Amino acid sequence: MLHANPPSSSTCCPIPLDRPKDLFNYSTTMMKCTAILALAGSAAAFAPAQQAARMSTAMDATAAQKDFFGLKENVDFSKELGVQAPLGLWDPLGLLKESEDYESFNDLREKEIKHGRVAMLAVVGYLTTAAGIRFPGAEDIPAGMASWGALLETKDGMNVLYQMGAFFVAAEIANREAPWTGVTAEFPGDYRNGKLDFGWDKFSDETKMKKRAIELNNGRAAMMGIWGLVIHEMMGVSILPGGLLPGQ
Repeated sequence: MLHANPPSSSTCCPIPLDRPKDLFNYSTTMMKCTAILALAGSAAAFAPAQQAARMSTAMDATAAQKDFFGLKENVDFSKELGVQAPLGLWDPLGLLKESEDYESFNDLREKEIKHGRVAMLAVVGYLTTAAGIRFPGAEDIPAGMASWGALLETKDGMNVLYQMGAFFVAAEIANREAPWTGVTAEFPGDYRNGKLDFGWDKFSDETKMKKRAIELNNGRAAMMGIWGLVIHEMMGVSILPGGLLPGQ
């Protein structure tokens, strides 16, 4: 005689299975119950989104969970350096909405600082050549955008362009964080790498933030300035003192 002991919510007693038919019926019943329970469990995985959202916001993930599951941290960028009146946190392209974390923010900030530094050099160079100042041997090179065509026409001009290209490559290699030196950058755009300081470490935190804000704002102004100079030159409209129009 075969006996089976299925679980019960109240009591558990042996059920006699004297015939193969009884065993088959019992097994079929158990399979149906198992299938129903499995369907009920899988349905929970497809709960409405609102219910899932309420459940997920009920608990705050720990730092270990965020690291393991790759969860994004909730970061308030409105208090970062460069966020100021009247625009505040200005992100018209929504670049921070897709990746709200400090890694992406620092990457964008480093690009902004680098473009600002290049633009500041460009404005100084544009105004210097517009004022008639030249290196020896380059007296015949016109100012403004016309200088590119003039440099391409002569061998000496081509050498100048090659030197410019080599400088850009060297600057790109040198102006970056060098972790192999054992020095960690203090902030995005910090390329000292323990070599160049000029007394920066002697400044207070307040003075450092002020100087960083000055550089950032000057870079922003320079990016707008160089485009303004170039566009007005191409339009044939002077915005320089005395009606000076480079390249004409």
